[in-house]
Amino acid sequence: MNPNDQANEVTELFRAQTHIYKHMYNFIESMALKSALQLTIPDIIHNHNKPISLIDLASALNVPPANTNPLERLMRILVQSGFFAIEQEGYTLTPSSRILLDSSPITLSPTVLAILDPLLVTPWFSLADWLKSEDATVFETHFGMNVWDYGKKKEGFVGLLNDAMASDSRLVSLVVEEHREVFDGLGSLVDVGGGTGTLARVVSEKFPLMDCTVLDLPQVVAELGGSKNLKFVGGDMFQSIPSADAVLIKSVLHNWSDEKCVKILKRCKEAIPKKAGKLILIEMVIDEGKEGGKLGKTRLFVDMEMMMLCGGRERTEKEWEHLFLESGFSCYKIIPTTGLNSIIEVYP
Repeated sequence: MNPNDQANEVTELFRAQTHIYKHMYNFIESMALKSALQLTIPDIIHNHNKPISLIDLASALNVPPANTNPLERLMRILVQSGFFAIEQEGYTLTPSSRILLDSSPITLSPTVLAILDPLLVTPWFSLADWLKSEDATVFETHFGMNVWDYGKKKEGFVGLLNDAMASDSRLVSLVVEEHREVFDGLGSLVDVGGGTGTLARVVSEKFPLMDCTVLDLPQVVAELGGSKNLKFVGGDMFQSIPSADAVLIKSVLHNWSDEKCVKILKRCKEAIPKKAGKLILIEMVIDEGKEGGKLGKTRLFVDMEMMMLCGGRERTEKEWEHLFLESGFSCYKIIPTTGLNSIIEVYP
């Protein structure tokens, strides 16, 4: 073998090894982030009001002297991952850690802690077994029941998911500011599967002349109070949806199979006026064949999470179009946003 060819082959082998090791150990990055939130490190750095030294951080955390070096190594990973930076020999926040602060109105900490909770991590150990089974979801293979039944039996599980969804909705609510034109001129709107009303409250405040309704299961909305132009209604989106100029659905359809989505979409079509009404979806749209970069890869990760958890999925434009036509809608318009989600306006 030519020495140059042999050298290239060795180089390729070591590149392959590095690629494999990187992905083999990727979970450490996630666990380091979770640990930082459990230790409230972002808030400690924020409250210090200047770059915080390792010694001061260890002191604030009450870390024993013997664990100062492990703390430094944890922070080294978190700096390398872009969650913190180093300035003047001290740790500072980055844009990513700023939206993990407990004091942030759009904090994503509850979402991170939910997704990295053992209840949502351990089912992945059953992925290979699930692929050879006839179970509906990976979650069911691992726990012996679907996620909805598990939520009824496991105390705190539903609250964990609700906190995560509310946290995500606070950030997604910025879409309302970014695309006010989508909501302009609407006299009424119903937020289907709106949970505790995080997104609907933002819409009702931005558009005080609009009558807003949140529809969710009776046990979800029973104790919730509305406002002058916001009310909560208990019900089942598979049965009926209150009439309104527009129906808003945010990150709900990705929980369900195509068959279930068609049922929900048909109820939506019945709820809006035939001529002037519309459905507003805030969901991900996978760009088939072009899902590169961080945004694309993250959408594919979320797609896998939905598959594991409840048998749902993120969808391509073609898959969305199929659902809309199957449900009786005539046309749609996709509006990209600066985040993971798109706005999809769907018309009767």
